[in-house]
Amino acid sequence: RLAAAAFVAAPAASAVARGGGDKNVVQRSGRCSDGSTWKLKVKPDDGRLQTEFEVDQNRAGATWHVTLRRNGAVVARATRTTRAPSGSFSLERRIAGAAGTRISATATRGAATCRGAVTAA
Repeated sequence: RLAAAAFVAAPAASAVARGGGDKNVVQRSGRCSDGSTWKLKVKPDDGRLQTEFEVDQNRAGATWHVTLRRNGAVVARATRTTRAPSGSFSLERRIAGAAGTRISATATRGAATCRGAVTAA
């Protein structure tokens, strides 16, 4: 069974979605504290978890600091800048994990915060 949770500093996140016909893809999205939107997607990939965290601010050139965690432990930190034409960025990583692994991501820019989490199927 799939369990998922998301924590945002603004309105609640959307329900879990399964994408592309693959029942093992877990995706969650929501709003950031500044009105930007985020999406976190996790799927199994050759014994690892393919993760993608995307923030869409609709403005190019904004720098965000991103942290990706597996079961609470930091597995990646990066700085990303939103790019034209969409004004978004993404952070993709293949990390160790299996079904039941909790993946969370946080992006900050000044006082703005985007935060989401899913549990791998």
